[in-house]
Amino acid sequence: MKIVAVCGAGIGTSVLLKMNAEKVLRTLGLEATVEAADIETARASRDAQILLATPEIVDKLQGLPSEVIAIDHVFDLGEISEKLSKAML
Repeated sequence: MKIVAVCGAGIGTSVLLKMNAEKVLRTLGLEATVEAADIETARASRDAQILLATPEIVDKLQGLPSEVIAIDHVFDLGEISEKLSKAML
């Protein structure tokens, strides 16, 4: 499974989401490749099953074949865990 963490520039929030998603996946015992990307790169990528993004950019990711998950608090491992668990299990 491929997960892409997305933010406007691909170097700030997306990297934080990527690192926290990887922590959550390890805790849950799930395997996935997690990448950080900007909006345009994420829109061009058609092989990701899940896109993680903050609510303010979720609308820019609609219409893609990936499941788009809004993460309200990028440092809240509980929120990320809950939302990734629902999407992956």
